[in-house]
Amino acid sequence: MKILILGAGQLARMMSLAGAPLNLNVVAYDVGSKKIVHPLTNEVYSTTLEQSIAEVDAITAEFEHIPDDVLTLCCASNKFYPGKAAIKTGGDRAIEKALLSKTEVACAPYKLITKKAHLVEAVTALGKPLVIKTCQAGYDGKGQWRLKSDDQIDQIWSEMADFIASGSEQMPHTIIAEKMIPFDREVSIIGARDKSGNTVIYPLTENQHTNGVLTLSVAGKEKSAIQQQAEDAFNKIANELNYVGVLAIEFFDVDGQLLVNELAPRVHNSGHWTQQGVHCSQFENHMRAVAGLPLGSTELKQVSAMINVLGQSVIPHDVLKVDNVTSHWYGKTPKPGRKMGHINVSAASLHELGERLAELAEYLPEEQYPGVLATSTSLILN
Repeated sequence: MKILILGAGQLARMMSLAGAPLNLNVVAYDVGSKKIVHPLTNEVYSTTLEQSIAEVDAITAEFEHIPDDVLTLCCASNKFYPGKAAIKTGGDRAIEKALLSKTEVACAPYKLITKKAHLVEAVTALGKPLVIKTCQAGYDGKGQWRLKSDDQIDQIWSEMADFIASGSEQMPHTIIAEKMIPFDREVSIIGARDKSGNTVIYPLTENQHTNGVLTLSVAGKEKSAIQQQAEDAFNKIANELNYVGVLAIEFFDVDGQLLVNELAPRVHNSGHWTQQGVHCSQFENHMRAVAGLPLGSTELKQVSAMINVLGQSVIPHDVLKVDNVTSHWYGKTPKPGRKMGHINVSAASLHELGERLAELAEYLPEEQYPGVLATSTSLILN
């Protein structure tokens, strides 16, 4: 069976690796170059997008911001999963908020903004501080502002106005203002839904971010009540979208109440730990779902952590001295803050996981790998 992935980055790479043992052969469409490529070797094929759509058995995506003409073409084949509605929802916060309202899944209070008067109204209605986000084209903390006082309104609006003006009648740009909610931590749930509506859901993951970018995730800490909240939200959203594939939902945990931060209609950075922590990784389950194969077990095999490698030219080889550690390199050109790879570490208990993170901290400087040592201490003490 042959699968076409829209996008040719590290997620396509890991989906290809997961699909190979299942006899799923993958090609990728590089949206930037508009070429069909091999996601592992980067070999460029002479095949056009239209030809590839005709040749493959299923089509999926590794990211949300797909040009509308490409998305429309793929959806017309009736081979595209998770579906146009899901991709559009993940790529537009206004559509996402409407979905959350429809499914009655909790999120922070918000207001949509297309003119300065709306921003002033949001300050009055929601109070300060506000988190302001572009509805389209934002990721990893980009396209965001923090409004803490009235004297920031004019400056922030001038920057927002530039973004709104860059839209078009066919693809308008909008902005959303959300009430800033003091939260205890950020967590995410990842699950897979097949073509018959069956679902499997992974254990909730606790995430740490630095400057808006995920730096560290830990899985295996959660109590059943919090897990159940997240699973209920997943099922409501996935069923409403008639979703096929892996879906990720990020939450704020506010005193045990989960509020959705955002959705990702794809495999997700906070689920990379599943490569070693469970029987069937998020990448394999996504490939199984779009290919029409039975979904695999998401039962926790061992508590695990994932450490992002950001902007580094290599992963230190010494990390492999630590038991139950694997390194995953993406083969990209290093740039500051760019996701270059990740490190997975697993253990039989949270205490042991803390000890292994402490060992890793000896090889991973705090300035490049924030939070590793502090997380190890927290796990050992608790």
